[in-house]
Amino acid sequence: MMPDSIDAFVERLAAGRSGPNSVNPFDRSRRDNAIRRRNLALYLEQLAERRPSVLLVGEAPGYRGMAITGVPFTNTVLLRRGIPHFGLFGTANGYAIPDVPGVAAEPTATVMWQTLVALDFLPVLWSAFPLHPHRPGDPMSNRTPSVAETSEWSWSWQALMDVMSIRSVVAVGNVAHASLARSGMSVPRVRHPAHGGREEFRRGLQALLAEGTIA
Repeated sequence: MMPDSIDAFVERLAAGRSGPNSVNPFDRSRRDNAIRRRNLALYLEQLAERRPSVLLVGEAPGYRGMAITGVPFTNTVLLRRGIPHFGLFGTANGYAIPDVPGVAAEPTATVMWQTLVALDFLPVLWSAFPLHPHRPGDPMSNRTPSVAETSEWSWSWQALMDVMSIRSVVAVGNVAHASLARSGMSVPRVRHPAHGGREEFRRGLQALLAEGTIA
């Protein structure tokens, strides 16, 4: 895989339009989105070196997580400190932390990476809708993306499969599973780790790894 394909993927994300109740954290309307584009490119470059074969598709960026960092299932704490087990993230590796004061770290990101470290399993992480969907008039909130939104942005996970040479896909939660199914993909589903789903999420991934469905 060539770095140019990662750059082209990030640029295509940046060019995508957002609706009235969503924010594209990669577009060029805000100066600090350049940090998010670079963070995402770094993440994909680091993964490319490790050659993961599995893509986990979640729901959408939260306002305390990817909407700030630009990297799926991360928060500012994880991005700053890094994940030593996998040698990912960290300011020492070139990641930058956008200045968004007064926002607590996204807890789902911590659960995700604690689980992946415990299972020694490194997939590519992405979202069915990679923009931040929020309630009308309240950008510091989250909402479930619509069918139209996930359908419009299904190209992103499909393109990422090609960019990263993905062989297996797992849906994380019902929104992702429905979106993948609408695109003709029949994939296993695990519980989303948010809202008390940590143990079910871990058990679901562990079962898929044990039976060889993913590796």
